[in-house]
Amino acid sequence: MVNWHFFCTFVVVMRNLPPITKKILLINLIVWLLDSLLQQRGLYVRNFLGLWSLNSGMFHVWQPLTYMFLHANFGHIFCNMFAVLVFGPALEESWGERKYILYYLVCGLGAAAVQLLVWALTGGGGVTIGASGAVFGILFAFGWLFPDVPMFILFIPVPIRARTMVLIYAAFELVAGLADFSFDNVAHFAHLGGLLFGWLLILIWRHPWHKFPRIKREKNDDNKKGKDFSDYHYQEPIR
Repeated sequence: MVNWHFFCTFVVVMRNLPPITKKILLINLIVWLLDSLLQQRGLYVRNFLGLWSLNSGMFHVWQPLTYMFLHANFGHIFCNMFAVLVFGPALEESWGERKYILYYLVCGLGAAAVQLLVWALTGGGGVTIGASGAVFGILFAFGWLFPDVPMFILFIPVPIRARTMVLIYAAFELVAGLADFSFDNVAHFAHLGGLLFGWLLILIWRHPWHKFPRIKREKNDDNKKGKDFSDYHYQEPIR
């Protein structure tokens, strides 16, 4: 039976999202639904599109891109896409569509590169799927641009600054990755790779020789003014 209240709420939320955030959510949702249907028929897309280690014999050059659109289960895709829904629009509105999608993809590709490197150095192997690397890049960018925004983390009853939240997440991922718990199948170093490449890309954009593009100014509308991103103050809190 269709939950029409949920469906109508979903439609309203999607209609009000900026275009790139909306497309990221829809593409991931559609891929997850198709993957779920194919698994019921005994077909596993991750064997072809997931990120496999170089020594597995199943690695293909497109996997560092395609792996980030696959998810293991509903909880996996829900957590990742919820973060995109919450933090993505602020970044897209601040940077514009092109910068935002470039940042998202670079973080996801960087996460894949780090995961492949860790596997190569440790002799490990397996397959990684999910948008978590790109999502952790989004979390980092939000903490960088809006460090003083109060955030809540589960089991912490008081609000903390966005920048502090990012540091807590990064420290947790580093400890968990180094500990390499036997019960843990999360690619923690891939998450850190998303943070690392997000940080590097932001540093490149902040360099004096790099010029930010201007937001397109609407013609014949005095209330909408373009803004030169070279004047944008990073780490400026929301007032």
